[in-house]
Amino acid sequence: MNKKVYIIHGWGMDSDMPWIKWLEAELPKHGYEVVAFDMPNSGKPTIEEWVGYLKKNIEEIDEKTFFVGHSVGCQTIMRFLEKSHKHVRVGGCVFVAPWLDLIGLDSEELKIAHPWVNNKIEFERVLDHTGKITCIFSSNDPFVSEREWKKFEESLNAKIIIKKDFDHFENTDKIEEILHELK
Repeated sequence: MNKKVYIIHGWGMDSDMPWIKWLEAELPKHGYEVVAFDMPNSGKPTIEEWVGYLKKNIEEIDEKTFFVGHSVGCQTIMRFLEKSHKHVRVGGCVFVAPWLDLIGLDSEELKIAHPWVNNKIEFERVLDHTGKITCIFSSNDPFVSEREWKKFEESLNAKIIIKKDFDHFENTDKIEEILHELK
């Protein structure tokens, strides 16, 4: 099996995000096959539906499999790995604007986020499947506070990269650090 990268976008987004399109074009130049999913019901993501979508659409994982997630897509990847009963390790994960808790939401958004925030992830189970996790945060993310940086560093032994003033990365054209971390 060749090296393969699965890209899972964030809440309210799709695979047409500029940096995802850029990454889809760049990764094959480095020997990667790329699959960028358009997740179901992006405007109202649920754990069951999103993790179930990955289970249904990802056939095999191994040390040549990598994941790139954005926002709630990062949680989806962690929950997919956490629930995987295979004793298989993947090559690694790069998370862009990951979160376990959110700030700046209105009441309707809080209802959608509630299960994601309150159904805890078993980090040890995630780490059973990969030991290489990089998290890329923005210094001015309106939804992800600086407290999240430490959580990922401590609970997943993640490498933390902070980019200055990239908001929630929705309109970012490219994120070179993803390529660097996957190589």
